[in-house]
Amino acid sequence: MNSPTDPSATTVPTPPLPLERAVLLGVEGVMTVTLVRHGQQVPQSGPTYDAAASVDPPLSQLGRAQADAVAALLADDPVDAVACSPLLRAHDTARRIADRHGLEPSVHRDLREVETFRYLPDDVPADQPSEVVLAGIRERFLTRPGWDLYPWSERSAEFRHRVSSAIEGLIALHRGARHLVIVSHGGVMNGYLADVLGIGPDLFFLPAHTSVSRVRAGDGRRALDSLNDTRHLRPDHVTH
Repeated sequence: MNSPTDPSATTVPTPPLPLERAVLLGVEGVMTVTLVRHGQQVPQSGPTYDAAASVDPPLSQLGRAQADAVAALLADDPVDAVACSPLLRAHDTARRIADRHGLEPSVHRDLREVETFRYLPDDVPADQPSEVVLAGIRERFLTRPGWDLYPWSERSAEFRHRVSSAIEGLIALHRGARHLVIVSHGGVMNGYLADVLGIGPDLFFLPAHTSVSRVRAGDGRRALDSLNDTRHLRPDHVTH
C-alpha cells in the first residue's frame, strides 16, 4: 500500500483556480484557435503603383520560406482543420500548413483583407483622392488608426462585423475540435482580436508575416493566449 509520501502514489489533479478559469485554462472542451498571417507577398515594383496587382499578389521567395517555417512549427500540433482567405498569399500559406496534417484548407471569402477604395465610382478622376489628401490620411492614421479615414472604402464597423462573424462561425461549425488554424491577413487579425479584447482601434498591432496569435474558445467565452509570436522565424526572416 502506498504511503501519502510515496512519490509513486496517484495524485488527484488540482482543479483550476478562478484566475485560470477566467482565461479558460484547465477548462474542459476548450478549442485553440491559431490565427496566422500569410507569408510575405511579392512586393510592388516599377515606377508606378498598380492597385490591381496589389490586391492579390502571390508569396515571394521569402514568403514561401516563412510559410514552410510556420508549417513546421504547427506540424506536431493536433490540428483538426485549416481555414483561409481566398487570396493567393493566404491560401498558399494555409496549404503548406494543411499538408502537414493531411488536410485540405477550406476557403472563405469573408476572411479576405479590408478593401480600401472598394466603392470607388467609375467616374472619379484618376487624380482623386489627391496626393495631398492621401498624405493627410496617412498622417491622421498614425494617431487615429481606422479604415473610415479612407474614402470609398469598406467601413470599419462593416469590416469588423464581417471578419468577426466569419471567425466565430468557423469556431461554431468546428465545435468539439481541439485546434482550428485560420490563415488570413493583418487587418483581419486586428479586427477579430480587437473584438475579442473589446478595444476600439482598427489597427492596434502589426502582425509579422506568418506570425502566430492564439485564442482559447470555450464556455461561450474567448481568451487571448499569445500575440504576434515569431519564434519559428529566423531573425532575418521577420518582415511586416
